[in-house]
Amino acid sequence: MPTYRVPRRDIQFVMHEVLDMANHYQTIPGAEDVDADMIDAIMEEGAKFSENVVAPLNMSGDAEGCRWQDGDVTTPTGFKQAYDQFVEAGWPSLAHKPELGGQGLPESLGTMLNELTGTANWSWSMYPGLSHGAMNTLEAHGTEAQKQKYLLPLVAGSWTGTMCLTESHCGTDLGLLRTKAEPQADGSYGITGTKIFISAGEHDMAENIVHIVLARLPDAPQGTKGISLFIVPKFNVNDDGTLGERNSVVCGSIEEKMGIHGNATCVMNFDSAKGYLIGPENKGLNCMFTFMNTARIGTAVQGLCSSEGSFQGALEYAKERLQMRALTGPAAPEKPADPIIVHPDVRRMLLTQKAFAEGGRMLAYYTSQLNDTVNRGTDAVAIKEAETLLSLLTPIAKAFMTETGLESANLGVQCFGGHGFIKEYGMEQLVRDARISTIYEGTTGIQALDLLGRKVLMTQGETLRAFTKQVHKFCKAEAENDLLQEFIKPLAELNKQWGDLTMQVGMKAMQNRDEVGAASVDYLMYSGYVTLAYLFAKAAKAAQQALTSGTTEADFYNAKLFTARFYYSRLLPRTKSHEMAILSGADNLQGLSAEHFVF
Repeated sequence: MPTYRVPRRDIQFVMHEVLDMANHYQTIPGAEDVDADMIDAIMEEGAKFSENVVAPLNMSGDAEGCRWQDGDVTTPTGFKQAYDQFVEAGWPSLAHKPELGGQGLPESLGTMLNELTGTANWSWSMYPGLSHGAMNTLEAHGTEAQKQKYLLPLVAGSWTGTMCLTESHCGTDLGLLRTKAEPQADGSYGITGTKIFISAGEHDMAENIVHIVLARLPDAPQGTKGISLFIVPKFNVNDDGTLGERNSVVCGSIEEKMGIHGNATCVMNFDSAKGYLIGPENKGLNCMFTFMNTARIGTAVQGLCSSEGSFQGALEYAKERLQMRALTGPAAPEKPADPIIVHPDVRRMLLTQKAFAEGGRMLAYYTSQLNDTVNRGTDAVAIKEAETLLSLLTPIAKAFMTETGLESANLGVQCFGGHGFIKEYGMEQLVRDARISTIYEGTTGIQALDLLGRKVLMTQGETLRAFTKQVHKFCKAEAENDLLQEFIKPLAELNKQWGDLTMQVGMKAMQNRDEVGAASVDYLMYSGYVTLAYLFAKAAKAAQQALTSGTTEADFYNAKLFTARFYYSRLLPRTKSHEMAILSGADNLQGLSAEHFVF
């Protein structure tokens, strides 16, 4: 069983030296007192909870799973008790406004906490994690009365929340959904339909569950323009805030899944359940994207968790497992064989995991920093810039980080060899848990279409230029820094090529719109590698500055530079194959008719 240890020093490096979060918090109203010491203190308390309370439940929760009986779901042993401790410590209220019962701290600190609990036990962390999207949706679109009735208990953690979108006949294409919302005499709506794949849709960890549900009003327009959004509580709520009778929403079953066994993935049946409209009629999808964008950044963090967890497990094993001798001569002559960490191919796998974990951490925390500015900043120009950057980086973070997280998890099994395939070592669970991350909250293909089609081409490249301009300014500022040229020169070249590739795809798409779909996934992965290259260059700069100043942590900073060099020499060249695939066009995909797909 892998023993999770929070990577405290690396988190400090990203928060303090790469992103300078303490200065960033000076621009966030209510966060001015958050300095480096407070960040470290919050991290340390979150680390203790994650390492000592949640992590020990990871493998047992996977083995036991959730149990369904007559509509009720029981979570694995210890899950509820851990959640009670989580609530008692005040973690659910960390990043919410004081007037809503929150602590008023920035959302980026919540992202840091999400990494800690998520790496420790992703299945458990999904229960409180889904609630944040429900809270953000209610805060953005709910009435004051709805906030008082539903949001306050969610912030306190006594209730949890879900998002109910998917139906059996429609996944990504929500325009096909059939769930109905019939107006009632008391101003409520009767919600009728069945939703599937609802994470944390039913459980025994909180006293009430607030479902955020998409449904159609009578005579609503067809397609996505006819969707409205509703609050549907598990237990109806009285005017004084106490719980009333059970609402007519029931968990019909839970799915038997490949992974995340400790989290209940539910089929939810709504039988004229009492619901309440959030936001304008027929604008539900617009409101739901508040939830979806929160969930997409949260899922990006799962990719980080997969990379970090698999790296830690593989590294510990590689230092202890004896197998063969180093090709250059015995590294441990007193032992019958050398630890496998001496072998180049094992090093390749470990460094790939390390690079994706450390690069993913920088990207996740950077997007959360932008999110702080968008949601709580006061400078209109800074908010607009952050909105544009976040629009571009959200699909990149979600898809790229989950794909690389899955790759890392697979490498973890490979490092263990045959033992990695055996349950008792915990590495195969990481693969099973990671696999869903590339699918839910929009598959990699959907994120890629959103990035290339909506975010880049539909804005005439304006969204992309906001980021490539930032990269260009960084490269220009460091153009005379001899210590960084190994990073700056290739980054500048790729940054320019990114724009050129985009223009070529755009020109082809004017003649054939299939060119967008044909290029999109390779375009997204190319974008992810370049984005991480920029962040690794910033990390290299911070490391060089520390070494030049005479740090007492030379080993740490030299390891940072080594990892950045590995990324640039071993992983960044993957952009070349993605470039070739992008430019190969749509004909090699669309040229074969469906009838000729035979076996």
